[in-house]
Amino acid sequence: QVQLVESGGGLVQPGGSLRLSCAASGSIFSINVMGWYRQAPGSQRELAATITSGGTTNYADSVKGRFTISRNIAKNTVYLQSNSLKPEDTAVYYCAASTYYSDSGYPNQYEYWGQGTQVTVSS
Repeated sequence: QVQLVESGGGLVQPGGSLRLSCAASGSIFSINVMGWYRQAPGSQRELAATITSGGTTNYADSVKGRFTISRNIAKNTVYLQSNSLKPEDTAVYYCAASTYYSDSGYPNQYEYWGQGTQVTVSS
């Protein structure tokens, strides 16, 4: 089993920045992909950004150039630096982990999920 704990969400004005963190524990040796999916009210869960154990990243088109995913292997932690935030970025952001070797862009491949952290972009 793998446990994921997110932190760093909150309320931010349009154009502002947030950094989300996700700390993994448990059987992390089995994990090959980690990242962030998000879900807005009334919408399906969608990709934000992911990173593989080899360092390959994948971003949704809507966040490219504004969000950066990174990791600290020693701390078993993945980060999402979110800049130039827009109201449409408002969602619950979920940390996800998968034993698959790459990211498909779909949440169904992810076996492990965090509890989610709310990000609200509003003036």
